[in-house]
Amino acid sequence: MMNDHTQHIRAGILGGAGYTGGELVRLLLQHPETNIAFVHSRSHAGQQISSVHTDLLGDTTLCFVGEADWEIDVLFLCMGHGKSAEYLNGTSVPDGIHIIDLSRDFRLSDDTHDFVYGLPEYNRDRIRNAHHIANPGCFATAIQLGLLPLADAHLLAGDIQVSAITGSTGAGQSPSPTTHFSWRSNNISVYKPFRHQHLPEIIQGLQTAQPQWNSHIKFIPFRGDFSRGILAAIQLDLKNTLDEILEIYQAYYSEHPFVFVSEKNPDIKMVVNTNKGIIGLEKDEDTLLIVSVIDNLIKGASGQAIQNMNLMFGLEETTGLQLKASAF
Repeated sequence: MMNDHTQHIRAGILGGAGYTGGELVRLLLQHPETNIAFVHSRSHAGQQISSVHTDLLGDTTLCFVGEADWEIDVLFLCMGHGKSAEYLNGTSVPDGIHIIDLSRDFRLSDDTHDFVYGLPEYNRDRIRNAHHIANPGCFATAIQLGLLPLADAHLLAGDIQVSAITGSTGAGQSPSPTTHFSWRSNNISVYKPFRHQHLPEIIQGLQTAQPQWNSHIKFIPFRGDFSRGILAAIQLDLKNTLDEILEIYQAYYSEHPFVFVSEKNPDIKMVVNTNKGIIGLEKDEDTLLIVSVIDNLIKGASGQAIQNMNLMFGLEETTGLQLKASAF
């Protein structure tokens, strides 16, 4: 682990042509303690990164490479679900290299791997000592940030209702009928109701915090007609007063620099282009409404990956992540 900060962290990115890879490049170019050693893309090897991520024209002259260079300290895997496990099974990554995987391949804990679940607001101490990190899913991040203070206080009881909407970048860069502009624009739709792939990691996180909670999450995801951001509206029964609940949330997040409790229900423009999570709380009799908002590509993916890198290498958690929302 590098704690003296005399040498920059050397970072490699596998799968750099997609949305999460491009977001990592943007953030790491501005990170004061990191140098990008390589950005890998089989389909774009030899081309300038700015030819794919055109907003980076003038910011970097780096080119995509077709082979990894193991003279690095940390490897980010941005290759898509299923591909990380396949790659690591067929490749001997040197033992000294830390790995942060942005796919879902290692998010569920079992005896087949040593990846630590990388949600700093719950697992920060384990992340600091980890060698391999499984970066959480975007919906899973938003929903767990909304519920973990209650789970930590052992206040979850009964089923939880979640309706959440995400921007089109959550579907990845490869075109599909439901990401086509003509279909997505001025449109909204439900997808994967009750069976979204992030549910198992959400339940794993909540039951780790509150083992006796054994109810269901009724999760309805929506596709939004915007590009970035997630808003999750979470409902559950809770008899505690709103003041008591606010105190629980403020105490829980008081030591976490990216999550804030809002006096009013937040909107996604408060967090887009940042690593923030903002939580709003409201009560109607015994029903608690929790509204949780994040940027799906930053706090929900690449920003959280850098937050995890900072913790793994003994840096200040916020290094390179002091970002400003675009409110207008």
